[in-house]
Amino acid sequence: MRPAKTLSRRIKNLKSHLQQESPLLVDAVGHFQKLDKIGYQTGLLKPTDSFANQISWWPLVSVLGTFSAGKSSFINSWLGIKLQSSGNQAVDDKFTVITFSGDEDVRVLPSLALDADPRFPFYQISDEIEKVTDGDGSKIDSYLQLKTCHVERLKGKILIDSPGFDADQQRNAILKISSHIIDLSDLVIVFFDARHPEPGAMQDTLEHLVRTTIERNDANKFIFVLNQIDTTANDDNLEEVVAAWQKAIAQTGMTAGTFYCIYNEDLAVEISTESVKERYQVRRNRDMSEIESRIDSVGVERIYRIMGELENTADLIEQKWIPKIGETILSFRRRVLLTDGVVFGLMAMILVGVGAVFGGITELWVILVSSPWGMAVLVASIVGLVWIHFKIRNWHAKNLQKSLSQAGEHSSVINGFARNSHFTRSIWFKNPLGWRKMTRNKLAKIRDAADVFIQTLNDSFTDPSGKGS
Repeated sequence: MRPAKTLSRRIKNLKSHLQQESPLLVDAVGHFQKLDKIGYQTGLLKPTDSFANQISWWPLVSVLGTFSAGKSSFINSWLGIKLQSSGNQAVDDKFTVITFSGDEDVRVLPSLALDADPRFPFYQISDEIEKVTDGDGSKIDSYLQLKTCHVERLKGKILIDSPGFDADQQRNAILKISSHIIDLSDLVIVFFDARHPEPGAMQDTLEHLVRTTIERNDANKFIFVLNQIDTTANDDNLEEVVAAWQKAIAQTGMTAGTFYCIYNEDLAVEISTESVKERYQVRRNRDMSEIESRIDSVGVERIYRIMGELENTADLIEQKWIPKIGETILSFRRRVLLTDGVVFGLMAMILVGVGAVFGGITELWVILVSSPWGMAVLVASIVGLVWIHFKIRNWHAKNLQKSLSQAGEHSSVINGFARNSHFTRSIWFKNPLGWRKMTRNKLAKIRDAADVFIQTLNDSFTDPSGKGS
């Protein structure tokens, strides 16, 4: 099947699913398709890509943290079944995507089920892993697996259990996947282990999971969980342990997010003092209830996230990607013209020297145009100059694309510059390909539609005027 038809079929299937699961989002897919048209016109998108495929359309909850922090035990408790292996050792060394299934049996599917399906948050993740570690893109089974189970409260959600972050092996790829998860998630639950009261020992984990969130506009989606707090009960020093962790997180600069304390009652240590036990249970039950409430509400947060992503992508196109492409085009033009000037200047000097042998440039010209061999030399020289010019263009274009990639620019910027530096496009065009007033107006309409959508969504949950009561 041709790539364009494959993409069209995927979008159609997405709309069909959303029509049943969340009809509000069907119109959102249509607006993403409008963004796609702009992406194709400006070269930001390849014909086989879609902005709609770069986000997760499912409510996504990710559970991250260190080894033995109780992530898998928490998931098992929330699901009500023993789905994930748990224990003191690093028993789960893969990212596990957990979804609902009508089949009563638990099934474990290979990473290909995720890498090749745009409905899931790891679509084409092998390409991203390959960018980090050459050759590992073909080994995604080492990093990912899909588990399905028949648990009603999982309906309409995707849960991700991560391996611990204090692993040395395959570290770069694990951190890359983790960053990808964080970007796509509606709720990020970060687990720490109360049995390790020295948060400084987990500084590397805090560095990646916390410091990277400081400048995010969605930092409130992070929940920090100090798990297994029952181990502090006999010393009755919960407040001191919590304060130490909060201080460690604050020192990274993270001020958003909420901090909870829980433990698994089935696995808890015996708390001998009844008053302490009651106090710990109250704290645990309250915090656990709030965490579960946040998980249950991710469907609504997902809708806000997707509409925010629609508006954000429109803003990125106009305010960041297109200006960066325009800036790179100017640099490309300057480099090509400068190199052309140097090369052609040297060739002109050689031509003057050759002309002197024949009595001057005029005499050389007469000789060339007055004989068949001379005309052949003249045509070959012109063709050679054109060939040299386009080789120079191609060389600078590749170098600039490499520089953009090394600088961490978005793939849309790299794609857009590649289209604008193609040999069929003159270096004298001032504006990037497809960028004109009409395009800006289309982006404005998409942003307006996103705002109207959010206002409509707000009306479903709020009533500031009180008129609806």
